[in-house]
Amino acid sequence: MLAAPWVCRSCARSLRHASIFQFVRRASTETPVRLPPALLERARRLTAEHDQLTSTLEKDFDAKKAKRAGEISRIADALRQFEKAKAALSELHGLLESDDAEMRELARDDLEATNAQLVESSHNLSAALTPKHPFADMPCLLEIRPGPGGTEGRFFADTLFHMYKAYCSNKGYRTRVVQYEASDSDGQTGSEGEIALQEAVLEVQEPGAYAIFRGEAGMHRVQRVPATEAKGRTHTSAVAVWVLPSFPENGTSESEADWENPESDFYIDPTEVRSETMRARGAGGQHVNKTESAIRLTHIPTGTTVSMQDSRSQQRNREYAWRLLRSRIAQQRREAREEMARQMRSSVLANSQITRGDKIRTYQYQQDRCTDHRSGLDAHNLPDVLRGGETLGKIMDSVQTWLINKDIEALISEEEASAAVASREKGK
Repeated sequence: MLAAPWVCRSCARSLRHASIFQFVRRASTETPVRLPPALLERARRLTAEHDQLTSTLEKDFDAKKAKRAGEISRIADALRQFEKAKAALSELHGLLESDDAEMRELARDDLEATNAQLVESSHNLSAALTPKHPFADMPCLLEIRPGPGGTEGRFFADTLFHMYKAYCSNKGYRTRVVQYEASDSDGQTGSEGEIALQEAVLEVQEPGAYAIFRGEAGMHRVQRVPATEAKGRTHTSAVAVWVLPSFPENGTSESEADWENPESDFYIDPTEVRSETMRARGAGGQHVNKTESAIRLTHIPTGTTVSMQDSRSQQRNREYAWRLLRSRIAQQRREAREEMARQMRSSVLANSQITRGDKIRTYQYQQDRCTDHRSGLDAHNLPDVLRGGETLGKIMDSVQTWLINKDIEALISEEEASAAVASREKGK
């Protein structure tokens, strides 16, 4: 059996319970892949948009259109690969009906490999269609706190902190220790020489770190014999890990370059702003009161309005109004991100969830094993995991695959539901 190319072979075995993977595994050796019609329709619609934008950009460059074309280019490329593999499979099926025995044999030889290509391209297309997480490209904060389990949980919190720090070092990711607070443990150390950790926050400063580490959020359970255990009994403790986006401390600097950068908080599309001129009111003399020097700008998507009439010059008032509008919109965007981060922090792991039963991963010292309870991967060589080595990387990769499959399942359900509603509306 060929494992799907988008899943490492060790991960493929562990994902046997994932419904998407089961579907893909069957498809690779039995029947061609069938994506839901709603998903294919969405891919074709976005590919048509991409082709139109590309054609327009060849004649006249526009930053907003270029950004949009870049966002959906992966979908267009994935659809083309899917259609190519689908056409190749159709041709092979035609050759299987040939009167030429040699051609039939050649077609049979190529059938499994082509099916595997179709499996890979269908998964890539589904993943490309899955909306990107809004914080995926950002650096992240790893917050580590001991859960129930007394000092043993605090010792293992220190182990996890050093595990992630070592992993980042091995990968070449820049990090910064934001907080590292030890608790009062009367000088005791853990079975591996750890200190009792109260709380630690590690910032991974690399762009895209949030996407890499988001699967680490949850309750990590440890099972081992504590250094203070005289009878050799195994104790179970837990450590909570939060993964949050890391925003710049000082925000985006307000500069003219930021105003022209679509990625900046200060960027505003001029076509989304309504500009009005009017006569200024109040003191200022005959010129101010009789000329339309006052400016009012309205950002249509948000309804934000600013007015400026301090200067006798309409151009100066316009410049000041734009500056103020950009600042207000940037502030709104930052507040929206920060609110989303607060909601994520609460939803990722609420205080009531810090229990041993809500585990995502178990580190079993006696069995030299680390088990992720979402992807189902059992990895041995626990010392390599705790050193932040390749084994930890394999576990994190298996979780990434699990997350992608969950996103794809949600996307398919959403598209099928939308198609059903549209069909009912059309039938009325």
